[in-house]
Amino acid sequence: MKQMKIVVIGGGSSYTPELLQGIIDNYSTLPVNQLVLVDIKEGENKVKINARFLRRIIEKQGLPIEVEYTLNRREALKGADFIVTQLRVGGLAARALDEKIPLKYDVIGQETTGPGGFLKALRTIPVILDLCKDIEEVCPDAWLINFTNPAGIITEAVSNHTNVKVIGLCNVPINMKYEVAERLKVSPERINCTFVGLNHLSYINHIYLDGKDIIDEVLQVYSRTQSESVVKNISKIDDMDKFTGILGLIPSPYLQYFYFENKMLNEEKENMEKGIGTRAEQVMKVEKNLFEIYESEITEIPEELSKRGGSRYSEVAINLINSIWNNTGDLHVVNVMNKGSIVDLPYDCVIESNCIVNNQGATPISNGYLPENISGLVKQVKIYEQLTIEAAVKGDRNKALLALVNNPLVSNIDKAESILAELLEAHKKYLPRFY
Repeated sequence: MKQMKIVVIGGGSSYTPELLQGIIDNYSTLPVNQLVLVDIKEGENKVKINARFLRRIIEKQGLPIEVEYTLNRREALKGADFIVTQLRVGGLAARALDEKIPLKYDVIGQETTGPGGFLKALRTIPVILDLCKDIEEVCPDAWLINFTNPAGIITEAVSNHTNVKVIGLCNVPINMKYEVAERLKVSPERINCTFVGLNHLSYINHIYLDGKDIIDEVLQVYSRTQSESVVKNISKIDDMDKFTGILGLIPSPYLQYFYFENKMLNEEKENMEKGIGTRAEQVMKVEKNLFEIYESEITEIPEELSKRGGSRYSEVAINLINSIWNNTGDLHVVNVMNKGSIVDLPYDCVIESNCIVNNQGATPISNGYLPENISGLVKQVKIYEQLTIEAAVKGDRNKALLALVNNPLVSNIDKAESILAELLEAHKKYLPRFY
């Protein structure tokens, strides 16, 4: 059986051990013999800790998987079958600025939506495109599995500006599916959900229980009951479930930032006033604790990792890799080029949708037209995303301003100009194309 090499870009991430767990759980169908963790000089200590921790886990399992770490990306890419990207340009310190600066202008600061996601994209796209040049030269047949946020924007940049085979990944859809099963008190294996929209802006529009579409019944359950947020990094607005029943679709928890903008903004400001800090500052504490645990002699994934926000990441990532490697034709919810799947979105944009996945990649199912009650928001955010990509690729400040003006969480030109100027200056060393 042909052996598999997986390269993890951003191998010093605290998510990395969870990825290994997925490899171990699926070793009978995925013969991984090489796992190479790649990072930059600033992440060297963390990637060393991860490598040692992963080796202890593998030794306990008795599996013939070799774990290496390196700061030499091109060398690592040689012979790669899959490249998983989970990088964060500027680290959590940059994310904290993304979250804090917009709050000064009464605008939501968040990692993937609004100005925070915008600046993360500006920093990340040039780095990802540079990585893709190496992939094209060193391992052109490899698949790039992108987990780096904002996942939809990054995947679209790669799809339209490189020849790399790429699929974008997010763990939110699978957690939404598990929440549906929990609300219905049935096994998740009996549930199938179809998604339509964009990354962190998608909706469940059909729910099948044992093959029967029960979306209307589920909406009634949502309107009568409450639950916690399906992602750890977003608190739950009490009125969200009630609105879900009115909407007629089950929205991603990230849509709270759009539908309950003032409440989410006020919560972020209150966290600052109370000294709780931004989500980035909270994650810094979680990560510090995690790496202290990783450095100990443990040989299992610690429960504390669940607080990081990447729940079921390994499940979706490894199941996706399995479908490509073994040509299964299974359905996955991923981020891929639209190609007419959603009729009223551009052909060459990236959407989040159920896709048939085999060794040729991911082919989205036919979604038809967007439902009228979400069409305007989805289209506006897609325009924002495309302007963001253009701004990042060219270093174009005018396109960057237009992107922010088209983001529903900003829209105001005066705020957009001020936020853009301050964020660009704050991240100047990561944005050479703008200077």
